[in-house]
Amino acid sequence: MFNFKLILNVLGVLLIALSALMLLPVFVDLINSNQTWLSFFIASMFCLGFGISLFLSTRSGDDDDKFSIKDAFLLTTSSWLTIALFGAIPFYISEIGFSLTDAIFESMSGVTTTGSTIITELESMPEGILIWRSILQWLGGIGIIVMAISILPVLQVGGMQIFRTESSDTSDKILPRTTQVASAVLTIYLALTSTCAIAYWMFGMSVFDAINHSMTTIATGGFSTKSGSIGAFNSSGIDYVACLFMLLASLPILIYLQVYRGKFLDLFKDKQVTTFLLIILVSSFSVIFYLWLYDIKTASTAIQHGLFNVISIITGTGYSTDNYNLWGAFPIYLLFFGMFVGGCAGSTTCGIKVFRFQILFETTRNQIKKVLHPHGVFISHYNNKKLSDDVVTSVMSFFFVFILSFIVITLLLSTTQLDFVTSLSAAATSLANVGPGLGSTIGPEGNFYGIPLEAKWILILAMLIGRLELFTVLVLIMPQFWKK
Repeated sequence: MFNFKLILNVLGVLLIALSALMLLPVFVDLINSNQTWLSFFIASMFCLGFGISLFLSTRSGDDDDKFSIKDAFLLTTSSWLTIALFGAIPFYISEIGFSLTDAIFESMSGVTTTGSTIITELESMPEGILIWRSILQWLGGIGIIVMAISILPVLQVGGMQIFRTESSDTSDKILPRTTQVASAVLTIYLALTSTCAIAYWMFGMSVFDAINHSMTTIATGGFSTKSGSIGAFNSSGIDYVACLFMLLASLPILIYLQVYRGKFLDLFKDKQVTTFLLIILVSSFSVIFYLWLYDIKTASTAIQHGLFNVISIITGTGYSTDNYNLWGAFPIYLLFFGMFVGGCAGSTTCGIKVFRFQILFETTRNQIKKVLHPHGVFISHYNNKKLSDDVVTSVMSFFFVFILSFIVITLLLSTTQLDFVTSLSAAATSLANVGPGLGSTIGPEGNFYGIPLEAKWILILAMLIGRLELFTVLVLIMPQFWKK
C-alpha cells in the first residue's frame, strides 16, 4: 500500500543533511564566543544519529522501490514536518529559554518561509540563532521550488498540473531528470543569494547581516537580524536592493535558464510574469499616490516605503520599513488583500499565486460569454494553450478550500480571545505565509510572542497547510487516502 521503507529512507537523508547545516551556527557561535554553539552541536549530533539510523535500517536493494502518488503526498508533508520539528531542537535546548511551542513556531515559520517570529529583541540574540533562522528559510525556499517543479504537477494540486505540460519546453528537454532540475535550481538559487549578499554589503550592511538577509530575501521569507526589519538600516539603497531581489525571487526560477541561454524575451512572453509585474506596478503606484496625496509621506519617502512594503507583502516576504498601520485605511486594505496574491508558480513565493487568478478570470470571462451567447463555443486558454477541464476544476477547488480554510482559521483564532483584526490578519498571514499581520500586536512593529498558546498551534498548522498548497496536507486526513 505505502512504501514506508523508502519514505523513511528519504527522511533519513534529509536529517543527515540538516545535521550538517547545523554545524554552520556552531562555527558562527564559536567565532563570536557564544555559548549556544553547544546547543547546535548537540542538536546536530542527534539529527545525524537519528538520520543515519533511519537511512541504514531502511536501505533496500530491491528494484521495486518506486513512489506511488500516495507516497508522494505522504513524503512531501512528512518532509516539512520533520525538518520543522528537528529544526526546532536548537531553539528549545538553547540557553535562550524558548518554550517547546515557541521553538516549533519559530522553526515552522522559518521552514515555510512565513517569517512570523516570537523573538522580541533580535539584536540580543546570539549570532548562531540568527543565522539558523535564515538557513531554515533558505532551505524552505529551495525546497518549495523543487516541490513545485517536480512534485505538485504530478500530484495535480491546485492546477499545478498545467506546468507538467509546459515543462516539456523547460525541464523535460533541458534537464531530463528531476535530480538535474534540482541541481539547476540550486545553482540559480546560490547565484541569486550570492549576488544579493554582495549588493547588500555594498550598500552598507555588515557581512553577517548581508548573508542573513540575502538568504531570507531570496527565500521571500522575511526573517531579519533586526527587530526593526530592513527599516532598521535606514537606507534607501538597501531598500531598493531588497525590492529588486524580492521581485527576482518571485519569478519562476527555471525561466532564468532561458535567460542564461540568451532567450531574454522569454521572460516577458510568460503571461504569469507580465501579470505579476503589472499587479506590483498598479498596487505600488496606488499606495505611493495615496501617501503623497494625503501628505502622509513626502514624494521620495512615499516612493521608497510604498514600493518596498507593497512588494514585500504581495511577494509574501514580510519585511517592513515603516508602520503601515498608520498609513490610513486604503493602504491597509490593499496590503491585506495583497497578502493573498503571492508571486509566480515555480518561485519561492507563497499565497494563491498569480496563475490561479488568471485561470479563474479566464474561466469567468468565458462563462459570461456563454450567458450572452448560449450556443457559442468558448475555449479557455492560458499562455496560448488550451485549458483542460481538470485544470479549471482543480483551480476552482483550490480557491474554495483556501477561502474555507481562511474562515475556519479566523474563527478558531477568535476562540483564543484574540481581537477581530488580529485573528483575521493572523489567519491571512499564516495561510499565505507572509509574516507580519495588522494591528498593534502582530503588525510590522509587533510579533507573535504574546498571543495565546492555542493560537500559536493553530498558526503552526496553518503555516504548514498554506506552504504545501492545502491539498497536499488536507488529503492526509481523508479516510480514503489510507485505504488500499
